[in-house]
Amino acid sequence: MSKIEEIVDALEVKVGQVLQELETVKQTNLKLEKELQISKQEFLNQQQIIVSWEEKYEALKIANTMLGSDENKRETKLKINTLIREIDHCIAQLSD
Repeated sequence: MSKIEEIVDALEVKVGQVLQELETVKQTNLKLEKELQISKQEFLNQQQIIVSWEEKYEALKIANTMLGSDENKRETKLKINTLIREIDHCIAQLSD
């Protein structure tokens, strides 16, 4: 009977160790999930900053062109035409 008790005791110890390891893995998983969420949020913030800087860059290019710079004249004309079409569309909607 003592042999069975030894086997059961050894099994209990191993199960206890597995449960401890499981708890450790769960804690690690929670920590990693939190880090992932933080990283995702930081990524989104960086994307917004990039978009903002791109918009500022485009506005600066247009301003430079309007000040007499020969660079990007075509792009500026296209942008102005697009803005005029949008304004015309808004006026047409208001007229209806």
